[in-house]
Amino acid sequence: MRLSLLQLPLVLMLVSGGAYAQQDSLQAREKATAAIKLMDGGEPEKSIPLLEEAAKLDPKNLDYPYEMAYARYLMKDYNKSVDILKKLARRDDANDRVYQLLGNSYDMAGQREKAIETYEKGLKIFPASGNLYLERGVMEVMKEDYNKALAYFEAGIAAAPMYPSNYYWAAKIFGNYTQEEVWGMIYGEIFLNLERNTRRTVEISKMLYLTYKSEIKLEGDSASVSFSKNNVINLSYDPKGGPEALAAQLKNLKMPYGGSVYEPNLAIAVAGEKIINLQSLNNIRSRFLELYQQKFRSMTKVPVVLFDYQQQVKEAGFLEPYNYWILGYGQEQDFTDWRAAHGDLFDRFLGWVKDHRLTINEESRFYRTRY
Repeated sequence: MRLSLLQLPLVLMLVSGGAYAQQDSLQAREKATAAIKLMDGGEPEKSIPLLEEAAKLDPKNLDYPYEMAYARYLMKDYNKSVDILKKLARRDDANDRVYQLLGNSYDMAGQREKAIETYEKGLKIFPASGNLYLERGVMEVMKEDYNKALAYFEAGIAAAPMYPSNYYWAAKIFGNYTQEEVWGMIYGEIFLNLERNTRRTVEISKMLYLTYKSEIKLEGDSASVSFSKNNVINLSYDPKGGPEALAAQLKNLKMPYGGSVYEPNLAIAVAGEKIINLQSLNNIRSRFLELYQQKFRSMTKVPVVLFDYQQQVKEAGFLEPYNYWILGYGQEQDFTDWRAAHGDLFDRFLGWVKDHRLTINEESRFYRTRY
C-alpha cells in the first residue's frame, strides 16, 4: 500500500504562513498545484522543474521536496527518492509520511531490510502512525508470516482507529488464512464503513458475504455456525420452542471469549432460515442486532462500536439498505434487483449515511485484544 501526500486532501496547501503567506509562498503554491496536476496526469518528470521552483520560493516548506521525492518514486528513480527523503528525515518537521515513502523507496530499490529499519525508526518517532504500522505489516505479509503481520495491523488499528487500511488487511488475513473468521467479519465491516467505492470495497464485501455463506450451515431445522476455530455451535431448532429454547441450549455451552458473544448471538439469529442469500442475511443481521442490544451487549466491558453504529442506522430506519450496502457485492444481481425495487429508500439511506458515518475514537476503538 503506497501513500503520498498527493492522496491526502489539501495537505500540500498547508504551507507555512497560512492566510498571511507572502507572495513567494503563494507563487510556490501555484507552481506546486500545477505540478500535482502533471503527476496526476501521469507526467511526473514534468512536475519536477515546477517543484524545484516552488522549493526555491518557499525553502522552509517540507511538502515541496517531499513531492519531488514522490515524483522520482513514480519515475522509478528510487535511489534519487531515497537521497531526497534521507535529508528530509533529518529535519525537525519531518512527518510519518516521510518515513513511509522512504521505506517504500528502499523496498522498491531492493533493500527490504533498510525498508523495515526505516518503518521501525518511524514508529518510534510516530507511535500513532497507522500508515507506518500498515507498511510494516505488509512486509510480513510478503514473508507470509501472517501472525506477525496481524500484530502490526492490529496495533495500527488501536493507534489510528479511523485509518481504513489496517482493517482491510486484518480482515483479509482472518477471513482467508485463519479459522477465526469472527474477527475478520467485524474488521471487514468496519473497513467498509471507512472506505467506499474502491476495488478493496468490492473485495471485502464479497468476502463477508461468502464467509457468511460458508460458515452458516442450514439443514432442515438444524443450524450450525462456525466463525471461530474452537467454537463450533450446533443447535437444533424447534419452531414450537422459538428463540427461548435455543437460548436454553446455549446455557450448557462453554466457549472461548472471542466467540462468547458473536457466535451464540448469530446461532440464535439464524433460526428459521432455509437458505443464505442477501434477503435472509438481512433478516439474520437484523435479529442479531436486536439480540445483541437486548442481551449480549452487556457481556463485554467495552461495547462493540460497529454494533452500536448499526443500532444508530436501525433507529434512523435504514438497517435493511445498510445490510444490502455492506454485502451487496457478494450477490450483485440480487442487490441490483433489490435496489431497483427500493430505489427511494436506498437513495435516502445514501443521503443519510454521508452525514452519519461511523466514527471511532480512543474510547470506542475495536481491536481483538480488547475483548
